[in-house]
Amino acid sequence: MIEYLVQFLVAAVSVACFGVTFQVPRRHMAACGIGGGVGWLCYVLCLAAGCSAAMATFFAALPLTLACRLFAIRFRAPVTLFLLCGIFPLVPGAGIYYTAYYFLQGDGERMADRGFETVKIALALALGIALVSALPLPRRRQPAKPDGRPAPPA
Repeated sequence: MIEYLVQFLVAAVSVACFGVTFQVPRRHMAACGIGGGVGWLCYVLCLAAGCSAAMATFFAALPLTLACRLFAIRFRAPVTLFLLCGIFPLVPGAGIYYTAYYFLQGDGERMADRGFETVKIALALALGIALVSALPLPRRRQPAKPDGRPAPPA
């Protein structure tokens, strides 16, 4: 249990620090970190449950994207502000690196294996983000007119 708490905290701090690169405003740093921590914790829990890396990435992208959308609504900021930093721990950077490395070494079989796994992870991440992004947002309430009557829907 304590291991998962440490994993969450390290991921949250690293994502918040990564937000400095994107010049995320200070008031949004904690939200970026929490979003990234949620995604990483879900990823680690899915791996512990026996999921493949691609499935774990897909299942981690769902709550991560939902958290980022909720933060965007709460702070009235673009969702990409939270999402770009939040997906940082899930991006298959090492897979891309090793695919290129095996290509340069002339090891076609290992390159193809690593490249296929990397593409699966990237597609799982994109699909998870797209599914949650397709959910409708709650409608904003229209302000009342000065005479107290509600404004007509837009």
